[in-house]
Parts: sequence; structure tokens; C-alpha cells
Amino acid sequence: MDPAQPAAPPRTDPAQEARARMVDALRRDGRVRSDTVAWAMSAVPRHLFLPDATVETAYADSAVVTKVVAGVALSSASQPSMVAIMLEQLDLHPGQRVLEIGAGTGYNAALIARLVGASGAVTTVDIDEDIVVAAAGHLVAAGYPDVVLVTGDGALGHPPGAPYDRVVLTVGSADLRPEWIAQLAPDGRLLLPLRVRGSQLSVAFDLGADGLLRSTSVRSCAFIRLRGAGAGAEPVAALGTDGWSAEPADPGTPVPDPDALRAAVDRPGTEEPLGVRLSAADVWDGLGLWLALGEPRTLRLVARGTAAESPAAAGLVAVAGARATIALPGTGGFVALVQDDAGGPARMRCHGDPGCDAVARLGALVDAWVAAGRPHAADLQLTAFPQGCAATPAAGDCLVELGSATLLVEYLDPVA
Repeated sequence: MDPAQPAAPPRTDPAQEARARMVDALRRDGRVRSDTVAWAMSAVPRHLFLPDATVETAYADSAVVTKVVAGVALSSASQPSMVAIMLEQLDLHPGQRVLEIGAGTGYNAALIARLVGASGAVTTVDIDEDIVVAAAGHLVAAGYPDVVLVTGDGALGHPPGAPYDRVVLTVGSADLRPEWIAQLAPDGRLLLPLRVRGSQLSVAFDLGADGLLRSTSVRSCAFIRLRGAGAGAEPVAALGTDGWSAEPADPGTPVPDPDALRAAVDRPGTEEPLGVRLSAADVWDGLGLWLALGEPRTLRLVARGTAAESPAAAGLVAVAGARATIALPGTGGFVALVQDDAGGPARMRCHGDPGCDAVARLGALVDAWVAAGRPHAADLQLTAFPQGCAATPAAGDCLVELGSATLLVEYLDPVA
């Protein structure tokens, strides 16, 4: 080499650079808040868990579907920002024992293993053997061969490894399974995407000495649903065959007369301004959850496919490739929240003849939400009373009945 010539700059690793950019962006957005989570996400090579994806895809802030059967997504690599949020909620420490339900690609298990260290232990369970086999290969390739992988129904947990300091689900659940609670160590933490009146919330519950589970943090989320014994029913009613559906906020309150609701969809009528602007997050989880908790008859109305392009879907918000809104049924139709894509104040739009009572009820609930400071999921405090627990919530509290527990829902210190 000619000493007069400058040395060539060292070659860079594109994956490492992409990973650093991902972590920097997550820190800027407030998804990564602690140095420990930043350290773990900077160290674990996500692209090795997505061998069929490009480096750009592997480190983009997007979920990647990894298994589809009959057009239904059964497994995915979660969005990195959601991974970061849940790692912060878990608050992991060296030496802890962790059970993960939903192995996915193995990426999350690797991050957990990094954070609990060699003195800790990580077990991950998935219902599909092919997912477990693939995750095992990814973990070995990334340098985390000590993660224990189990093929089984995650609804049952994994008793041989109990008790666990942390139990975390990376699939959505409509219940707090007694098996998960029983396998928690004293003062342990259960973190799961929990369905609460139609909204999916990432809730970190701490187990108290009195047997109650109290939330330490709540965040909005969206995960593929749990399969197996804990799957539960899908409370969705098709409105005809053209892509319209209605989902009751309270599974115990059935959708009233789907045929009449479908007919009302095509009969938009008067509109009344609300004087507030609403984001998609407001409609679906902020105001939407407030309405669902205050009025169990609340419906989530969704238009998919060609229905989403129909005139009747105008004013519905864009949600995951569909159009959706919150609606309150009345005697001969329903009243729905609508807002133009370009912005402007939201409105209540009558479909069919819902009656004045439904319009007044929806308007009063919206006014109450605004007066409370427009609270969202992060402003919730949840307390779970498992079946068999000696303590019971007070009469008149806002209660949500799950399959194996009663959930007390409160709004604390909403942010204006």
C-alpha cells in the first residue's frame, strides 16, 4: 500500500446502521425511555429473525406478518415501537424468570433474554410447532440459544418453569386466565394486550398480596388474537354480505337486529356538529373507549373492502385498511360519529331513525369526555378482581366482566 495514499474508511455494516437509526428514532418518539431497553434493542439483530425480509423492512417501524392461513394472519413480528413500549412496561432486571406467550419470530424473547442476563431464564410458548421451530433457529443464529421454547397452548402457561417474575403475552386476550396469575411469583407482573370494551390495551398488572392485580401502566395496542383454549368468541356481527360489520362494545350486549342496522347504513340523515376535532385514535380508543364504558350499547361500525369506498362510509375514520366509527343504536337506526378526512369539527350523523334519545345520549357522553380532558388509554387505572378473590369492587363502580375476573376501570388524572 502506498503510504502517501489515505487509508480506506472502515466498511460499515448496513444492518447495524439501520438498527442504530431505529433505536434513535424510537428514543426521539419517546417509545424507548430507558438506557437498558435502548441497549438491548441496539444489540439484538432483528434482521436475523426476519430472514426473508430486507434490512430496510426488518428495521422499519412496522409489524411484519410471518404466517397467514386462509387469508388470516396468525403470527407476526410486532412493530418495534410496540416492542419498546412493552419492554418499558415490563421493567426487566437481571436474574428474573420470564414466561412469554406467543413466540413469534423469537425476537422479543431475545430482547428479554438480553435484559435478564445469564442469571435469568426465559421460556417462550407458541401453539404452532412450525413457529417454535423457526424461532429456535433464529435465536441460535442471533446468539440466544438458552431461551427455552415450548410448543403448547399459551392459555395454560407453562407450569414446569413457574413461578415467573414476569408473564408477558404478545397476543391479544379477552380474559385474565387464572393459569397466568397462578404462575406469577409474589409481586410479579403480568403484561398483556387485553380487550376492554372493544379496545385492545397493553396493560401491566402487578400482583398484590391480597390477590388483586393493579395496573401500573396502560397503552393502546393492536395484536393478533390468542388461539386455543383462551381464544374466546369473536363478538362481530356481519351486516349483510358487502363488507359492513358491527362489534358490540360489551360482548354481553348483542348487536340489535343486524338487518335493520344494515338498512340504516344506507339511510344517512341529519347531522349535528359536536364542535371538537377527533383523530383516529380519539374515535377508536380515546372517546371510543369512554363511550363504550359509559354506554354498553355502543357499537364499533366497520366498513371493509368495497364498503369502505361507498358513500355511506364517508366521514368514517381510516383504521387498518378499513373505515370505522363509533355508533349508538336507537329505536330505528343509529347515530354515528363522523368527520371529514380533511379535518374540521366532528359531527353526529343519524342513520335511519335512531330517535332523539340516542342523539342526546351520544352528545352528552362526548361533552363529558371533553370536560374530563379528553382522556386516553394512558389515563386509565385498572384493577382486576380474579374469581375466588375475597375482595369485591364497590357497587356502582365502572365494571367490565371478563371470563375469569371482574375489571374495575377508572380514569385518573386525565391529560387535557
